[in-house]
Amino acid sequence: MKANEELNAPRKRNGLAGFKVELWSYEGERGALIPLLQAAQDTYGFIPESAIDQISEIVGLPAADIYGVITFYSQFRLKPLGKYLIKVCDGTACHVNGSERIAGVIEDELQISGGDTTEDGLFTLQKVACLGCCSLSPVITINDETYGRLTPKKVQQLLKEYKTKAEHAQTD
Repeated sequence: MKANEELNAPRKRNGLAGFKVELWSYEGERGALIPLLQAAQDTYGFIPESAIDQISEIVGLPAADIYGVITFYSQFRLKPLGKYLIKVCDGTACHVNGSERIAGVIEDELQISGGDTTEDGLFTLQKVACLGCCSLSPVITINDETYGRLTPKKVQQLLKEYKTKAEHAQTD
């Protein structure tokens, strides 16, 4: 290949198989950091260290600066989500009606705190500002299902059902 052809030839994606963006096209563009982080998270469900290293090389920023951006924006995750994402609403109506107690029951039952994932990878707990279901407060969602007018007992039962569902899925 001639020198001119080498300069104009698209580079191969180095390192991360399946990354959903042609990384070479962003070379040296610091403004591309957010789209590249979004692409990494879309690809892997979170942003792995290997993606951060590769993005660092592409945009010319130190990995430490990229970690700063990732931890600043709540949309980005450094760890994979569990199979079941539990969002606990802490909007005004839910807060007044006991969302803190509901979150506490979930934390006790699963032995995690907000933002964490259980060791078995089944559950991730997130506390959110509002789920928009004020008339059902207190409310949680588990993946795309909404559960309202919750009591600690109802939450314990729900978690038990999801654990059972996961066990059955593993044996099938």
